[in-house]
Amino acid sequence: MKGFIVLESGEVFAGRWLGGTPMAGEVVFNTSHSGYEEIATDPSYFKQIMVMSTSQLGNYSNDDEVWESSKIHINGFVGLEIQNSRRESGWLNRLIDAKVPVIDSLDTRTLIKTLRNMGTVWGAALSAKNEDDAKNLALPLIREYRDKDLDWARATSCTSPYEVKGSVEAGPVVAVMDFGCKKNIIRELQKRTSLIKVFPSNTTSAEIKKFNPQGILLSNGPGNPQDVKGAVETIKELIGWRTIFGICMGHQLLCMALGGETYKLKFGHRGSNHPIRDSILNSIYITSQNHGYAVRSGSLPEDVEESHFNLNDGTLAGINCVARKCFSVQFHPESHPGPREAEELFDHFIKRVL
Repeated sequence: MKGFIVLESGEVFAGRWLGGTPMAGEVVFNTSHSGYEEIATDPSYFKQIMVMSTSQLGNYSNDDEVWESSKIHINGFVGLEIQNSRRESGWLNRLIDAKVPVIDSLDTRTLIKTLRNMGTVWGAALSAKNEDDAKNLALPLIREYRDKDLDWARATSCTSPYEVKGSVEAGPVVAVMDFGCKKNIIRELQKRTSLIKVFPSNTTSAEIKKFNPQGILLSNGPGNPQDVKGAVETIKELIGWRTIFGICMGHQLLCMALGGETYKLKFGHRGSNHPIRDSILNSIYITSQNHGYAVRSGSLPEDVEESHFNLNDGTLAGINCVARKCFSVQFHPESHPGPREAEELFDHFIKRVL
């Protein structure tokens, strides 16, 4: 059986089917040259068929220690060549065990150029005898997956609050609103705090105020921020009460709570090589990014500083408002995968909390 990526717009890309269960999702590409495990287990990639731009994948197998959640969240994994030899097929086996459809020997360059020109579209990853059969199988599969609940943050959030002990006895107590939080955000907070309590995405402001943290972190997460139920109202009631730090989805939701507008990017920012100009740390550095939406520059109130910009396309990548005790970034300062220069933003958060 051949493997196929079928886009909802009609384009078909053929490759080799390596296993898994046919699925549909948003077809996106990532420019990272390593970190395939972190990408596949990042909840922000929920329901996405991941096309990797690097030529070889699976070469260093897999290691649970670097996973960003307890399971794989992607709906497909596509590469030019995926390690599948008698000596090493660990990563491929993990994907197949998770029922993720896996395809290689596909013209990823042409597929990525198509996505770059067309923008993010839905598609299906499946096996079929030929192109016609693939098309016939793909369209109902895409409809089935698209019709499910769009609050993807809720789907990847914890279902009940839990606590994590920090490693700094005299450090602050921090609340995390989980919209699909990566493990490394928690790890970075552990290095700097005495206690962390993680709350589900639909938590009310009253529940967080009852816990009485010294700071609040709004986590990353998948999907359209406008589909996240209840979060903006909760954040509105927390702004100005304690210092708030938003990351990725958390940035978008914070900006919406402040009165800003979000919009869908043509093909998103996904990779570990995105340059950022940062006026909070007064520096320029490379970041790891994964998002399909952004906050519209100029849509925020006058007292909110536009503090970060993506130097590739000039999009707004962060905000700061001292008066309202909040700041946020549209990238991943916790890295994994990606450069580590932006980790200093966690230190900045702790300084503002204290």
